[in-house]
Amino acid sequence: MCCCIAAKAQRGEYDTIRVYAFIENGDTIPGGWLESFEIKARMSDRMRKYWAEWTRLRNAIYVTYPYAKAAGRVMNDINAQLVNISDKKRRKAIIKSREKDLKREFADKLTNLSVYQGKVLMKLIYRETGNNCYEIISEYKGTFTAAMWQTVALIFGSNLRQNYDANGTEKDMEVIVRDVERMYGHRI
Repeated sequence: MCCCIAAKAQRGEYDTIRVYAFIENGDTIPGGWLESFEIKARMSDRMRKYWAEWTRLRNAIYVTYPYAKAAGRVMNDINAQLVNISDKKRRKAIIKSREKDLKREFADKLTNLSVYQGKVLMKLIYRETGNNCYEIISEYKGTFTAAMWQTVALIFGSNLRQNYDANGTEKDMEVIVRDVERMYGHRI
């Protein structure tokens, strides 16, 4: 609550000073308002580079995070279906049917990702599943297929065996991911 209090002295009409006051818990506290102002400074090259990298990472996470969440859901679903099945043909049929569904749903979207976004997606998949992409491919499609895709990834400057360390090298990524999780909550 704000009110204006006039303090009158006994000397003359120009001795009165009006001040704003704030009443808080029965106490009257004098206060006032300052004009707003801007501080402009030149950003250092190091900070400019840092913010450019941060923005690039943030944008890549915004694009790829829904795919990583979907991959986590699909892998949990496949693992739940495969839990009691020991027959190799039946396991292969389940994996192949889910692979067709995934290709139909995500193939066009994932082929439009940049190499950088692909690297971020692989780290986010590791974060969601606890396995790197090489291990996932090896488990579902075989070691030969995993080795082939690892070779392709290495040609494009990536690595399917990259891990995710939330407290180490991926601190910035973890901050952004937690921000995205707070924004979207359970909707993704």
